Amino acid sequence: MTHGHVAVIDIGKTNAKLALVRLLDLSEIAVVTRPNTVLPGPPYPHFDVEGHWEFILDGLGQFQVEHEIQAITVTTHGAAGALIAGDGSLAAPILDYEFSGLEARATEYDAIRPPFSETGSPRLSMGLNLGAQLHWQFATDPSLKDDIAHIVTYPQFWAHRLTGVLATDVTSLGCHTDLWNPFVGGFSSLPETLGIAEKIAPPRKPGDVLGVITQEVAERTGLSKDTPVHCGIHDSNASLLSHLVSREPPFTVVSTGTWVIAMAVGGNPVTLDPDLDTLVNVNAFGDAVTSARFMGGREHDLALEGSGVTADDADMLEVLKQRCMLLPALVPEVGPFAGARARWHGEEPQKGA
Repeated sequence: MTHGHVAVIDIGKTNAKLALVRLLDLSEIAVVTRPNTVLPGPPYPHFDVEGHWEFILDGLGQFQVEHEIQAITVTTHGAAGALIAGDGSLAAPILDYEFSGLEARATEYDAIRPPFSETGSPRLSMGLNLGAQLHWQFATDPSLKDDIAHIVTYPQFWAHRLTGVLATDVTSLGCHTDLWNPFVGGFSSLPETLGIAEKIAPPRKPGDVLGVITQEVAERTGLSKDTPVHCGIHDSNASLLSHLVSREPPFTVVSTGTWVIAMAVGGNPVTLDPDLDTLVNVNAFGDAVTSARFMGGREHDLALEGSGVTADDADMLEVLKQRCMLLPALVPEVGPFAGARARWHGEEPQKGA
């Protein structure tokens, strides 16, 4: 399909977006957004999936009237998965990976998680390792595991709601979950340890067509009942994919957003240090990708404290003359300077400068 329009569901950590992409030139011709507001609970902080679902259906209906949609795909942030009951509903809310309550069982989880040499996944704080989320949920609600028929990664939660088809994708499984071994292209030992190996939906490539939309979605949105839905992809790997198909390695791609992730393709072999938040991601073709990351977008927002002031050339020149630097880290839980606290070298300039 080289003509027509594809609807892209894009659930980022800060905002949810629905975009319509024109295939002829890959330009976004329509976009609607909503904040990805975390609901406080009970039972724990979780994502507003029902609010997102209504937003997605309304947006699909609007785009269909204005332009007509030929296909749907999904991209989401990592470190999230959904526990699906036998009737296809959520067995539990989708936990927010920034929930600090998981730290109470961190020692227990550390005792069972596979080593970095097996997963390429560093031990991260809060729920940034999906395996830690699952361990915490099962430990705090011992009956939950029996209520679960399937486990899917986050892009495929939305694909499942659209089609009824269950899947995971290799990029989301390979996104510091502790559940995947990127060196062999298969699951790590953790699913067996957690007793969920038979519950995790089959891994697929992001470009695979899972199926067509359900009758309910077709009726609600006005889309053709034959509209295909692709498996979906982790958002940073969505940024990487266009470069994989258009460039010859070696090269590096820096994906920006709430997270800044540097991904090196075809570089020289290096020894990664998990304490510096270096890791192994998995690209859309299932290949291991050496990566490093920090929460750059969040740091930017914290530094500006909501200010909308824009710096001009004179402001930037003055900062350079005064040798002002904000040293890391405003988000001390992650990144290469994890544990360090931010401080100014020199006098703090006015906001926008």
